[in-house]
Amino acid sequence: MGTINILTILRDSFTLLILVFCSLLSVTVAFERWWFFRKARSQNGDELLDRVSGMLKDGKSEKALEHVSKTDSPVSRLLSYALHYRNTAKNDLTELLATKRQEEKLRFERFLGILGTMGNIAPFIGLFGTVVGIIKAFRDLALSGVGGPTVVAKGIAEALVATAAGLAVAIPAVIIFNYFTRRLKVIMSELEIFSARLVIMLGNK
Repeated sequence: MGTINILTILRDSFTLLILVFCSLLSVTVAFERWWFFRKARSQNGDELLDRVSGMLKDGKSEKALEHVSKTDSPVSRLLSYALHYRNTAKNDLTELLATKRQEEKLRFERFLGILGTMGNIAPFIGLFGTVVGIIKAFRDLALSGVGGPTVVAKGIAEALVATAAGLAVAIPAVIIFNYFTRRLKVIMSELEIFSARLVIMLGNK
């Protein structure tokens, strides 16, 4: 039956080339999001909140605003936003912080849809490549006019590579997407907690 040459299959199958592109795209997005999430969690929110609270008690609101503006993290951006509107009524400040949290959520969700899409469509792309490959294998059998299953065995084996490739792209993409989705839920919960503490800390009426 011979051996399966992966390079030959890649050259002859456009679906596998698509899957290779999908795989590279998934890896790129996963690394970019990992770096973004890592930077977002590099700062201790409780420690920053305690420092700001101490400055506010000492009447150093401008210094507190300057301090939180030095760092770039979801908590610091939320604190900075709250300090900018610290003289706003309590209910209005609560609503403003809710909109700021949604803005932060959009920043975290950026590109995650690509991972979800790759996880959903990669198996179907692989299946499409398999169907096309099997059609070609049986067409070759019809054109040869002789032989049995051995004539199409190699062609079918090569066609099934597309299904395996689709799953190989989809499974990691889904796992990584779920991982980042879980981390996003944790971060958003933390931001809600910090928002509630901020409103109380600022003592708005």
